[in-house]
Amino acid sequence: MDSKLRRMAILSSMAVILLVSLLVLYINKPSGQGGGGRTPQTTQTPSAEGQEEAPEETPKPGQLGDDLSAFLKDNTFFDQEVNPILEAAKENASRLSLVVTSVEKDLRIQIVDTKGNPVTGESFFVKLEGRGEYKDLDKDGIIYIGGLPAGEYYVELMPVEGYQVPPNETRVRVKDKVEYVAIDDISLLIKTEEEIDAEAEDTAVADALEDADKTEIVKFQKSTANSRVGIDVSKWNGEIDWDRVQNAGVEFAIIRAGYRGSVTGSLVEDPYFRANMRGAASSGLPVGVYFFTQAVNEVEAVEEASTVLQLIREYKLDYPVFIDTEGAGGSGRADNLDADIRTRVCEAFCRTIANAGYTAGIYASRNWYNHYLHTAQLENYCIWLAEYRSAPLYQGYYQMWQYTSRGSVDGIEGNVDMNVSYLTD
Repeated sequence: MDSKLRRMAILSSMAVILLVSLLVLYINKPSGQGGGGRTPQTTQTPSAEGQEEAPEETPKPGQLGDDLSAFLKDNTFFDQEVNPILEAAKENASRLSLVVTSVEKDLRIQIVDTKGNPVTGESFFVKLEGRGEYKDLDKDGIIYIGGLPAGEYYVELMPVEGYQVPPNETRVRVKDKVEYVAIDDISLLIKTEEEIDAEAEDTAVADALEDADKTEIVKFQKSTANSRVGIDVSKWNGEIDWDRVQNAGVEFAIIRAGYRGSVTGSLVEDPYFRANMRGAASSGLPVGVYFFTQAVNEVEAVEEASTVLQLIREYKLDYPVFIDTEGAGGSGRADNLDADIRTRVCEAFCRTIANAGYTAGIYASRNWYNHYLHTAQLENYCIWLAEYRSAPLYQGYYQMWQYTSRGSVDGIEGNVDMNVSYLTD
């Protein structure tokens, strides 16, 4: 926290103290003051003849008995150098804590303030027992240490001018294997698009478009006894009139929760996610969610799944949570993964989602299922196929089919992805 913020915190504390004091004064004001109240009678004890009256004792600074305004007579009350209340506020505003997480042979150390927010703009150092010192090079309040042997360690935040660092070392355990459970402190890593370069980071490219042929179905399909017709949407669809969408015959929606940046790997919430979830729910549409992955290993896949679990915690889902695996223009951080690693990424994501009690699934094009994934290892999860033909050529089993990206639905401007789900009751 910089000096400007500290000054603001101090002034805010002073204002609150003064406001509370004035309120107490008002409530305890004697009834004889102001208005038509009766003035209380006062009596004086006469002094004995020939004796001088004792001099009036000078009151001490601070509150004396019921005199709640006594602090106003204390010229040092608002002195920042000596006032204990303001000093406590200053110390609290500059106090730091460590939040430490291990997924697999690693540590992510987050330096946070008293509100639990990462403290940025400082080159923090931490000392890891037996391993040396590590620096927050990009000043984002996060230090990541990989390649650590499993076991217990002690982490110490080195002193930083202007901050109160933890007085004791923090004891942590480095995990030997990924456990496919949600990361508790993942919310500290989730960013908004205002914090990143969204144009550079959000670069998913639909591989199914290259594989489409002239038989692609663009018209709105009708549901059957064994299928339902729905849409999937993200920020690219803009503001949606969900009541009109529902009245148009759409029976479900899969909504993008977010994505991992294809350049920096930042975990980003889709800016329309909350509005879309609320809008779909208010119109009575069943929903599921998806997340565009750029994870390059299982640890990052667990982070992505944890991000989704954090974002959906207040919503009811009727459809699965999908990992969206497709290209990012050829230069994305995960574009060159081989089928083994990509499959492990998808499985780690799905296992984490399933362990949290949700149905998990994978979204990919026919080309990716055939060449970049080992689908036999993913058969326990819901397969969402993207193939833009009148009848898919894909030979594997699938539960959802995205049949076009050029659909049209009342309530949505422009094109929208259309799907058929065979996940009927």
